[in-house]
Amino acid sequence: MKKFFVFIFATFCILSNSNIFSDDEPTYAERLGWEKGSRVVIFHIDDVGLCLGANKATFEAFTKGVATSCSIMMPCGWVEQFNKEWQKNPHWDAGLHLTLTSEWDNYRWGPVSGFQQVPGLVDASGYMWGDVKNVVMNASPEEVDKEIRAQLALAEKMGMKPTHLDSHMGTLFAGPRYIEKYINLGIEKQIPVLFPGGHMQYLQTELPMSKETIYTWAKKVWEGGLPLVDDVITFTYDWKTEDKFEPMTKALREMKPGITEVILHCAIPTEEFPYFTQSSATRKGDYLIMLNPEFKKFLESEKIILTTWRELKERRSKVK
Repeated sequence: MKKFFVFIFATFCILSNSNIFSDDEPTYAERLGWEKGSRVVIFHIDDVGLCLGANKATFEAFTKGVATSCSIMMPCGWVEQFNKEWQKNPHWDAGLHLTLTSEWDNYRWGPVSGFQQVPGLVDASGYMWGDVKNVVMNASPEEVDKEIRAQLALAEKMGMKPTHLDSHMGTLFAGPRYIEKYINLGIEKQIPVLFPGGHMQYLQTELPMSKETIYTWAKKVWEGGLPLVDDVITFTYDWKTEDKFEPMTKALREMKPGITEVILHCAIPTEEFPYFTQSSATRKGDYLIMLNPEFKKFLESEKIILTTWRELKERRSKVK
C-alpha cells in the first residue's frame, strides 16, 4: 500500500503547488461525530484470501486481537476459505482489496473477468502484470473498470457484502484515469473507498508534496456520501522484524487527532512462504502486534478509539 501514496503524489504534485489544508479545519473524526481531539484508528489487514497463513492470522487478529478491518484479494486461491468464516461472523469488517497486479514468483493469479476480456491487464502468460508500471503502460481505464466491477460482482455472488474498497499495490491510484473509475464505483454502489482527505501527517512526512488535487478528489468522495480518513500509516511493512512494539507505539503516540488507517499485512508464515515471498518476518510481526496484550494496554492508556469502515459509513449517513 505504500506505493499507493507514491503514485498519488508522483501523479498529482505536478498539477499544483499549494497546500490547502489548515490545522484549524475539523478533522474527519470531528465531522463524523467524535469529539474534537479524538484519535480514531482502523487497524486494517490487507491481502486476505492470499493464502491460508494470511487467513488464519486475520481470524485470530479479529477474535483475539485488536484488528478492526481487512480486505480480500478476490483473484486469489484462499478467498472461499475466508468467506466461509466471514459468513459465520458477519459482524467482521471486510472489504475488497481490488487487485490488478500479480507480483510474486511461483504464485500468480489472473483477472476475475478472464484474460480474454481484459488483455491489457495480463502478461504473455495470461497472469496479471507483476508491477504497477506495466499495468499503466498496457491497461485502459475501461479494462480496469471492467475488472474491478467483476471482482465486486464475484464477491456479491459469493454472498459477501463488502464494507469498503481499497487498492492492492496502489494500482488504482496510478493516475487520474484509474482513480476516477475507483471513486465512481464506490459512489455508485455506496461502498466506502479508502481515500485520504485530512492533515496527512505521515503521508507528507514520506513525500512532502502538494495535496491540492488530492483534496479535489476527496471532496468528490465526501460529496458522494462516503467517509474519508485524515491519514494512513503505510510504513509498517518496511519494519522487517517480528517485534514491532516500539515503532508502532511511537507512531501512534505521535499521531495527530483524526481518523487514521494503519495498514497491516498479518500472516502466520507456512512452509511455502519462502517459495513466493520474502516478507515472512514483517507479516508475522503485524500478526503478533495485533495479539500483544501490552499493545492493547497501550491503546487504552493513550485513549485511542478503534473503529471500522462499517461504522464510518453509518456515521457518514447521518451527516448532511
